[in-house]
Amino acid sequence: MTQTLPLTAPTPPSLLADASSRLEAALQHVNLSEDALGRLKSPKASLMVAIPVRMDDGSLRVFQGYRVRYDDTRGPGKGGVRYHPSVTLDEVQSLAFWMTFKAALLNLPFGGAKGGITLNPKELSRAELERLSRGYIDAIADFIGPDVDILAPDMYTNAMIMGWMMDQYSIIKRQVSPAVVTGKPLAMGGSAGRSTATAQGAFNVMTTLLPKFDQQPSNTTIAIQGFGKVGAALAALLYEAGYKVVAVSDSQGGIYNPQGLDIPAIRAYKSDRVTRRNSLQSVYCEGSVCQLAHHEVVSNTELLTLDVDVLVPAALENQITAANAADIRARYIFEVANGPTTSTADPILAAQDIWLCPDILVNAGGVTVSYFEWVQNRSGLYWTLPEIHQRLQTKMVAEAEATWAIAQERQTSMRTAAYIHALNRLGEALDAKGTQDYYVER
Repeated sequence: MTQTLPLTAPTPPSLLADASSRLEAALQHVNLSEDALGRLKSPKASLMVAIPVRMDDGSLRVFQGYRVRYDDTRGPGKGGVRYHPSVTLDEVQSLAFWMTFKAALLNLPFGGAKGGITLNPKELSRAELERLSRGYIDAIADFIGPDVDILAPDMYTNAMIMGWMMDQYSIIKRQVSPAVVTGKPLAMGGSAGRSTATAQGAFNVMTTLLPKFDQQPSNTTIAIQGFGKVGAALAALLYEAGYKVVAVSDSQGGIYNPQGLDIPAIRAYKSDRVTRRNSLQSVYCEGSVCQLAHHEVVSNTELLTLDVDVLVPAALENQITAANAADIRARYIFEVANGPTTSTADPILAAQDIWLCPDILVNAGGVTVSYFEWVQNRSGLYWTLPEIHQRLQTKMVAEAEATWAIAQERQTSMRTAAYIHALNRLGEALDAKGTQDYYVER
């Protein structure tokens, strides 16, 4: 009998509904109790807050903020905070849903959570960003904690912003509480390797799985949509390993050179552009790779359809949809962004024999090193960068191999295999609290 996971809300949010639909195929391969299914139908808690901020010109603006804890059966909630104009409760719930399965897939003692504020952060001054970040913590302080829900950086948030948040929480609680936030500056209890953890983890997964298809660095071309802090770091790692990165893009557009791009030069260019424009270089990178005139300029949409071996969506959700999936020419896709491929696009890609490695595995390096940071904060013992890299590689390679083995054994996609792997762990933890079969004697 096929098990399904319906949503309980009268009008299911589209993003969350799309995210949960991915479980249907996995549920056919796991023996999940009805109790476990019931608990995974909807978020455990969702919080919406208004954040008043006094702007530099004296005016008052009120921003909308969110924090969602989807499930905490395996441990405290864990998830980032993003600053972006597209942030909605629907999006944050979907991201918290993915975090739940990501933590289970990597066998971390966390549940899934996520947060965000709806704004364009580049429009705010540094002082305004600090007041906003501290105001967000003022609003959600009773909803989070080192043993309840732990924050981390996400889109357009970084170590400094995380430091402000940790400091504000400590002020409210009247005690230094470094473990409430990960991704902090090293001087405030941050972990070595956290800023590049998502990229490093994605690199570990790619270099573990691509050789299974005889894709060696010298004969593999790669296009990366998204040249932010994750995409740029991943591009550098791949370039250094000998892979041919032929296209990259940011929010303003992209560049393409079939002979390969000089990734270090492009990263240096972006940094120089920021410095020359006297923008918020210590907080955000605003230079655009599409302004490098000696390369062919392509749009973000065009980059997705380039004739390359590997496509890496590392930007926003819903980039590969039913409308453009048939135009994808890459042979392999590694999802570094959260939810870059819609459920309606999956069968179209499969029909073209395009192999896809899902986001909950590929981008799990961030939450894994966040776990390391949380452990270090609580123990007071800190590891070196080589130790962090080795621990991360061990985790990512082990779970990539385990997911690959499930996919081969069950003859499923890697996405379904990842959800099977995570559901088995989640189901075991949920059922450990007792099920109907335990309480009712047959």
